[in-house]
Amino acid sequence: MSGYRVNDDAVQKARGLIDANQYVLESSWTEAAPSAGDENEHLERRGWDGFAAWHLAYDPDASQETKQRYAFPYGDFARVHRSALIAAKQRASQNDHADVEQAADSLLQRLDETKAD
Repeated sequence: MSGYRVNDDAVQKARGLIDANQYVLESSWTEAAPSAGDENEHLERRGWDGFAAWHLAYDPDASQETKQRYAFPYGDFARVHRSALIAAKQRASQNDHADVEQAADSLLQRLDETKAD
């Protein structure tokens, strides 16, 4: 099992997007998740740092500059998706990645508080 680490920069970016009302509350993450082609296009435009910024965790043992290094996406390269945060939290919980689960939960709570305002 991979020892994922929380990507603090991505968590900060997600918080900023939530605070700027750049989110989707109702979506099916399986339909909204970026395709491999979308990922490749984003990589060409934004590089590996831009790609990493959309993933809540990374695997320090995976090769750098590979998609396999990054996990738990939270959005579509433009907005945070509540469904992506739920999926990340569930998957992290199922695989005993407590720090990632907590990061996703914290973002969910922030999103729910923001939408209630």
